Amino acid sequence: MRARLLAWSLAALCSAFVTAAYAADEPLKICLDEDRPPLSVHHRGKPDSGFDVTLAQAIAERLGRPLKIQWFESKLDEDSSPQLEANALLSDGRCSLVGGYALTQDSLVVPGVKTAKLPDYDGATREDRRRRVALGVLVPSQPYIYSPMTVVLGPEARERKLAGIGDLAGLRIAIESGSLGDAILMTFDKGKLIDDITHLVPGRDDLLGALDRGDYDATLLDLARFDAYRTAHPDTAISASGYYYPIGANRGYVGLASDPVLIDAVNKALSELSSGGKIAEFGKQAGLTYLPPREPAILGDVWKQIIRQ
Repeated sequence: MRARLLAWSLAALCSAFVTAAYAADEPLKICLDEDRPPLSVHHRGKPDSGFDVTLAQAIAERLGRPLKIQWFESKLDEDSSPQLEANALLSDGRCSLVGGYALTQDSLVVPGVKTAKLPDYDGATREDRRRRVALGVLVPSQPYIYSPMTVVLGPEARERKLAGIGDLAGLRIAIESGSLGDAILMTFDKGKLIDDITHLVPGRDDLLGALDRGDYDATLLDLARFDAYRTAHPDTAISASGYYYPIGANRGYVGLASDPVLIDAVNKALSELSSGGKIAEFGKQAGLTYLPPREPAILGDVWKQIIRQ
């Protein structure tokens, strides 16, 4: 009996070594949004760039595996769901991790549907765009960056000092319809700012361009989006107010619950990179206003918190 147990243990150990060696040869596949500067950018004929690209390279190096990025396109429309898109990509084996994922309770719940369509991804066929994928359960890594919303000011309001959203009263506010910023501004203090707000259509109207021209005085949007605009337009007249809306989400990786070993390995790599100051350095290199993760690691019910403001 003892000899049999010993033989079984040796076999299991050998199997583990073979599995580890195989995993080391396998590329670390990470899905990234192809058009989310300065986080991740993939344009044909140009080198891939962005904070999440550099971080993915560092993670793969720490894990001793080659990196393969699966680029995908996330469309901003009412029918899109970042949660279902990420789950479909992972469940279809397009990648083992999705980077830059907003860590909220809503985005990590078990899907209410059993299948979902894949987003458009690099290499997808016509059939891929039609088929549905059986979904798994998402699990997050530890966060690696805090992603807040900030007020950006136009040229005529750049000297305005803000202590809170209420200080926008009287300014010409522009916001994209259906956005998180729209919900925040429209519900603030029982509609106090409604008469000051002009709604623009996302994807059709140029929000920051209109602000830059002086058509409006202020807007509320994701900090990384302002960073991207400032990098593309170094002579811009718009400016950061320095005010961050108090409800923001951390971003991290998300994988499938069926692969806990990978998440543990990624968490270890993230801790090492963070303690060495590398993650903040990657942000600076990408032109990103880097803010370290904040508690809570996973944001709770966003809508309830917005209504309470």
